[in-house]
Amino acid sequence: MQLDLSHRVAAHCENGAISALLRYHGIDLSEPMIFGLASGLFFTHLPFVKMAGMPVTSFRTFPGVLFKRITKLLGIKTATRRYLNKEHAMRDLDRLLLEQKTPVGCVVGMYYLPYMPMEYRFHFNGHNICIIGKDEQQEQYSVLDSNATQLVTLSRKDLLKVRFAKGGTYPLLGQMYWIKSVPRQLPPLKPLILKSIHQTCRNMTSQPSFIPYVGVNGIAYLSRSIRQWEQKMGKRRASLNLAQLIRMLEEIGTGGAGFRFIYGAFLQEAATRTGVAELNDFSKRITAIGDQWREFAYKASRIFKKREGEQFTYDDLGDLLESIGKQERDFFMDLDAVVTSYLKSGK
Repeated sequence: MQLDLSHRVAAHCENGAISALLRYHGIDLSEPMIFGLASGLFFTHLPFVKMAGMPVTSFRTFPGVLFKRITKLLGIKTATRRYLNKEHAMRDLDRLLLEQKTPVGCVVGMYYLPYMPMEYRFHFNGHNICIIGKDEQQEQYSVLDSNATQLVTLSRKDLLKVRFAKGGTYPLLGQMYWIKSVPRQLPPLKPLILKSIHQTCRNMTSQPSFIPYVGVNGIAYLSRSIRQWEQKMGKRRASLNLAQLIRMLEEIGTGGAGFRFIYGAFLQEAATRTGVAELNDFSKRITAIGDQWREFAYKASRIFKKREGEQFTYDDLGDLLESIGKQERDFFMDLDAVVTSYLKSGK
């Protein structure tokens, strides 16, 4: 049995899984619109939370938040489950697929996915896939994975392994989520878009100075910290921390720049859907900031690889982060002022 749901490549796995679930229920939204409506853009640098022994840096909201936010906005009823018993987790998945004929999103560990090339595998317990069918004779599940180029399959053994993968930042506990029902008519998108933009701006700029790890405060904090890595940690440890940061920037999800580019595409689409033409200018601004995140990743990789004659330093990285942080603060403050004026006017 396989549900009638086509494969689509997406820039980010959670966006891709959400898109598949929504499409099955007749709601076809672009990946940028899903990301923007869910206020997915964010920044955190958490030195006290470790992945592979290194601090976690994230350029988006925490895994699972996108699905909760967008379905709540659209009035969609959903369910999310985690399990202590592995067999119960697989039995419930089969019931949803085979009896209720509904696709299911699963959060899995990337390292043990057999169709993933080895060079892309690492212990990241936050990858999202969508299960759309099962061959009961072969014990094979049909999987939509936005990182794959086409529909893929997983054996029951492999799916069980990735659903309860260990070695990441947190235990997965077989987490899965699905849509229970959708309203007959969706709410108007314009007010939802403007409110979502306002929420993103608040998420990035509203934290007081004594909370230094999140939003634009987090970028400034990382700017200060990175300058001291070599002195505090030694060259080898600093280099490993830098490698982790580069991986977060360029390999996990879409990375720092990629999420800025997606948000720029969202603002461009939002300008058309809302009639707020100024959003086109903000789309260009956040795309330009994304380019600077890419420049940061390039310079950081040159330092890590220790290219002969390399002139970039950790202070250079700190300077670039400081500039990016100031630009993002100005960007979100300016964007919020425009959006708030429209919300207050009720236009």
